[in-house]
Amino acid sequence: MAILGAFIVPHPPIILPQIGKGKEKDIQNTINGFNQISDIIAKLQPETIVLVSPHSIMYSNYIHISPGKEASGNLEQFGVYDYNINVKYDDIFVEALGTLAKNTGISAGTLGEKNPALDHGTIVPLDFINKKYQNYKLVRIGLSGLGSLEHYKFGKLITAASILLNRKIVFIASGDLSHKLKIEGPYGFSYEGPAFDKQVTDAMISGDFLKFLTFDESFCEKAAECGLRTFQIMAGALDEISVKSKLLSYEGPFGVGYGIASFEIFGKSTNRKFDNILENIEKNKLEKTKETEDEYVRLARLSLETYIKTNNFAQISENLPKEMLESKAGVFVSIKKHGQLRGCIGTISPVESSIAKEIFKNAISAGCRDPRFEPIKMDELESLVYSVDVLGKTEPIDSKDKLDVKKYGVIVTNGDKRGLLLPNLDGVDNIDDQISIAKQKAGINPNEPFYLERFEVIRHK
Repeated sequence: MAILGAFIVPHPPIILPQIGKGKEKDIQNTINGFNQISDIIAKLQPETIVLVSPHSIMYSNYIHISPGKEASGNLEQFGVYDYNINVKYDDIFVEALGTLAKNTGISAGTLGEKNPALDHGTIVPLDFINKKYQNYKLVRIGLSGLGSLEHYKFGKLITAASILLNRKIVFIASGDLSHKLKIEGPYGFSYEGPAFDKQVTDAMISGDFLKFLTFDESFCEKAAECGLRTFQIMAGALDEISVKSKLLSYEGPFGVGYGIASFEIFGKSTNRKFDNILENIEKNKLEKTKETEDEYVRLARLSLETYIKTNNFAQISENLPKEMLESKAGVFVSIKKHGQLRGCIGTISPVESSIAKEIFKNAISAGCRDPRFEPIKMDELESLVYSVDVLGKTEPIDSKDKLDVKKYGVIVTNGDKRGLLLPNLDGVDNIDDQISIAKQKAGINPNEPFYLERFEVIRHK
């Protein structure tokens, strides 16, 4: 077995004495856990350590692998100026991993490195490991805005590369848990914080990696976690592998959750194909969703699927409801894949002669012309979930007090700059956030004046 073991670790800078200056003693259990895994790694003697950090280079739709022969890092951002760490990269492994990603259509590689310096999500774990073992090369990987399945499948490629090269590797998933455990903590308190930490540490104890893949996105945002996607990549690296899992420590005295877990390798297990399990769950869920779609959503799906499959436009049926064929309104079409936004395009005011034509046009634009995403491919069509928002008339308002994030969408305007945000969106829980996001979309600076409009929508799912 090319992968020798895997570990989940946190990366609090305060754990290093140079930064903690005594406060590190308040997370002694975490220090002890780090020392335990460092001892295990020293005994395993890996040739390569593959480390995934949420603080490395990150893109919305691309998993970045650090290129080059070597890299260094320091702690100057934390006020320490006499610390430096150097690593040698396993560039042969990086090349093999990048080739596998290209050949399998997974969006990952070494392009777009903005800053080669090691981040603290990498430095903190290596500081402990290097005290016990240094005879390794490093592969450093960042995260992306892609979904859980994409991260899991990328993890599978890591083990595939290790087998291809006959390389003995250890996997390190560097990631803190919730940042909202205490009112007096630096990020405050959210009910979802301790709830997330309980669920994720239970998954560490049981080795139930499916749980890593099925957390609700909105729940995770409210918990303010940073490590989940590193755990998803680790789960993929351990695909079809039987493991003995152990939670070595968990604590959160500073308001941020720190968990350390080890996963000992015990051979093959065909029951642990968690991507297949999740795909079957989502396939069944999607089939039920399709059964309940109304005419608005079915038209959006028909429009995009016909365009992608045939490069032609579908025909709009004359049997659609009268209001779709005769009424006009602004329409937004949103598309999600595995719970992640895959495209959203709309019109504030109608530009077509009917709602049906508005849906027809905007569905194609959402799937193929949203500048934030690559155009949707044919093999993605079966995984997509659509929603259609039909906008009511806009009305000017003189105060944000007349907004309600669940009921009203908002439009902010400054001259030619105009931004819209729909109502009742996951993760948008207060009016200030709603306005702020709309201003960002419009390109309106925080200190610029603006005026408000509101509108209601009818949402079709």
